[in-house]
Amino acid sequence: MLRGELLSDTQIRIAPIVESLSLKAKAYAALKTAILRMNIYDDNAELKLDERDLSARFGVSRTPLREALAQLDSEGLVRIVPRKGIFIVRRTKAEILEMITVWAALESMAARLATKEATDEEIASLHELVDSFSTDKVAAKMGEYSDANIRFHQAIIKLGKCGLIAEMTESLFFHVRAIRQRTIFEDDRARRSIVDHKEIVAALEARDTEKAERLVREHTLKLREHVERFVNIV
Repeated sequence: MLRGELLSDTQIRIAPIVESLSLKAKAYAALKTAILRMNIYDDNAELKLDERDLSARFGVSRTPLREALAQLDSEGLVRIVPRKGIFIVRRTKAEILEMITVWAALESMAARLATKEATDEEIASLHELVDSFSTDKVAAKMGEYSDANIRFHQAIIKLGKCGLIAEMTESLFFHVRAIRQRTIFEDDRARRSIVDHKEIVAALEARDTEKAERLVREHTLKLREHVERFVNIV
């Protein structure tokens, strides 16, 4: 898969909504899903939404659509600006750096907990997200690896079995996922990511609590360093 094919979701992609008792709820769910699938930090991402166009593409009237957009505005996913339009919210670089820092703290604690709480089988399941990729051939599987990379970090959170950590990372996930997608192709990050992931799995399997926590924290802080040095967000 080519990079352009993987990161093609710089435009919002919407399926028509089937009539139901709650068109507002359907519109909200469909629109939120479409936004969450976007790569909003791509330089070519289309962040402005057209209400009339969305109404036509959804196949619903503008009233339930406006109600859905108002709910998304209250959640911080979109911003409704009077007389200017509706915009998908993209965080500033400073905000992204803070989010990555918090994610590093939360995921590393989840890894620490995983060494004590996760079963051998649960930890072994991480191999499905790691072993099919090699450092010398990852360039040919960039699309697959980008997806596996995101799922690997979600899996670490899940293995920690701490509901509050899962809840807190969920609020950060949209933006952290998007910035990981954008940067995984840059500065040989994919190859180095594979090496890190294999070391993390080995530390978890060894029940080496301190090492697992440290490796996960350092891995995510490498992303922070990369974003701070090389990524422009406008």
